[in-house]
Amino acid sequence: MSPAFEWMGVQPYEAMWQKMRAHAALLAEANADEVIWACEHEPVYTTGKRAIDNRLDVVLPAPLIETDRGGETTFHGRGQVMLYPIIALRRRGLTVRQYIELLEESAIQVLAGYGITTERRCGLPGVWTDKGKIVAMGIRISQGVAYHGMAMNMDVDMAYFKAINPCGLSQNTVNMQDSINLLPSKNQLAQAWSDTLNDLL
Repeated sequence: MSPAFEWMGVQPYEAMWQKMRAHAALLAEANADEVIWACEHEPVYTTGKRAIDNRLDVVLPAPLIETDRGGETTFHGRGQVMLYPIIALRRRGLTVRQYIELLEESAIQVLAGYGITTERRCGLPGVWTDKGKIVAMGIRISQGVAYHGMAMNMDVDMAYFKAINPCGLSQNTVNMQDSINLLPSKNQLAQAWSDTLNDLL
């Protein structure tokens, strides 16, 4: 059965994180089904549990939350679509590496559908255009279930990224609007992205 998709609009980060954790625990016990949730967040910085502090020497213009995902400090906010698949990897026979590659491939394919050419970079999770990083990724595996997910930049205010080295990389972060003139709606992009990931799973 394919995971059900739900567009959830604008969500506070911490509430969404707790919702993911709770659902992942139920899925691990076979008391829930796989889902793919999508949303935007109010401005927030998040960092992985054992991440290196990559904040620059400035006051962050939004709250910082330490999470249980992998990865370094990054920004989430309006103009950025979050895709949160909660997937039973063990049940599907997927390794963590295979799953990460599926996530990256879903982003590459959905962006190609909007005429944006992207690529992977060896050893660096996420997706890049030739101008910079357009999709960030951070996941958590607990009891064979994956949660957290991916962030795709559509028309996010890039000033927020200037307070950090996003994901520990001193490289440009870019938007879809840097490459195309007409953007889809956030929920249209999220639906297309979810459909693409479902086809790959």
